[in-house]
Amino acid sequence: MQLPFSLFLALRFLKPKRTFVSVITVVSVLGVTLGIAVMILVISVMTGFDLELRRKVLGFDPHVVISAGGMPLSEWRDIGPKLDAYKGVSSSAPFIQGPVLLATGEGIVRSAQIHGVDPEAEGARPGVRESVVAGEFKLEGDSAILGLDLARSLDVQVGGKVTVYPAKDFAPILAALKEAEEASNPKDALKKLRSLVLPAELTVAGIFTSGRYQVDSEVLLVPLHIGQELYGLEDSVHGVSVWLHEPYTAPAYAAKFRAKVVPNLQTLTWIDLNREIFDAIRLERNTMFFLLLFIVIVAAFSIMNTLITVTVMKTREIGVMKALGATRNQIIWVFLTQGMVVGAFGNLTGVGLGLSILHWRNEFKDWLAARLGIEIFPPGIYQFREIPAELIPSDLAIICVSAFVICSLAALLPAVVAARLEPVKALRHD
Repeated sequence: MQLPFSLFLALRFLKPKRTFVSVITVVSVLGVTLGIAVMILVISVMTGFDLELRRKVLGFDPHVVISAGGMPLSEWRDIGPKLDAYKGVSSSAPFIQGPVLLATGEGIVRSAQIHGVDPEAEGARPGVRESVVAGEFKLEGDSAILGLDLARSLDVQVGGKVTVYPAKDFAPILAALKEAEEASNPKDALKKLRSLVLPAELTVAGIFTSGRYQVDSEVLLVPLHIGQELYGLEDSVHGVSVWLHEPYTAPAYAAKFRAKVVPNLQTLTWIDLNREIFDAIRLERNTMFFLLLFIVIVAAFSIMNTLITVTVMKTREIGVMKALGATRNQIIWVFLTQGMVVGAFGNLTGVGLGLSILHWRNEFKDWLAARLGIEIFPPGIYQFREIPAELIPSDLAIICVSAFVICSLAALLPAVVAARLEPVKALRHD
């Protein structure tokens, strides 16, 4: 097949030979390859963080939380039926939530977050039911379900015992201590003090793993009545959780609840509760894209350097072509095509390298951690045990098109310089 004039000469100029030009050409392609591979890797990982976090949040957290701003909510029984009347609402359930201290018989003490839920309510922590890895989702009597990392830190298994101390308001406790110090009969004062910090001994019925380190290392699920007893709420709760058929409609439903059902209460969506981390991931993702784009720009300068070198070395050949009737546009397209070919090869190799690294990212992380003896991806910081990644086709298209356009534009200046050479001066070039 006969190639077009410009493409034929561009490929001849780029054909590897034992010359300095061919070495620079290879380096230019490698620069584009590395730039695209790194961009694909970083953007995919940041996208994976965002999407995986959303999946984990939606699998565990309620879509809308209705509360009295930290105060006990006594009218929760009237709120539930009103919420369930909305077509988009899947279910609703009361909850107790607050900090506690956990202790075991071996003297291990850990802080945790207690979540008192109604196990009979449809949708009560639906994501936990599927994530129980030991025991069963059974919240009745004095039972509890722990996160995997919390259970490991306490060194307890299914069937083990944990003692829960609620972190209440310390003002009554301090007042009772002062009263005990000043009382003539301290036994009565000590009994009163003990009633204020009355612990609950619970049996571990199950252990779950949500995939989020913060949840797995802090959360303790207990029956609703246990939470009410620990915090002395009697029949009150801390709030009502709402699950929707479509989680991303949570802001609209929260506005409806605030306007028509609970005008005097606080309504927060799962997006509101995690807004800071979602915004941080999105900002970092966009920032990293533009920063890494400079790698491709540096590679483009290498392409420009290559074509300028070709222009100098091929000055006589350019003069011959123009003397034989080659037009200015044909000369321009010879060098533009070189930039496009380098960009196209860089795209192909960069995509291949980027996808390969993405596929083996966790294996490479484990290998590197074993060789260096350090934890490359600590779950306590990043919330996940493995590096999440998800490549969106639109992101891949933007990366490849951006790199190709930059490489093509880098060839424009040498192409214009070559096209402006006068045939007589070019033929006299030594």
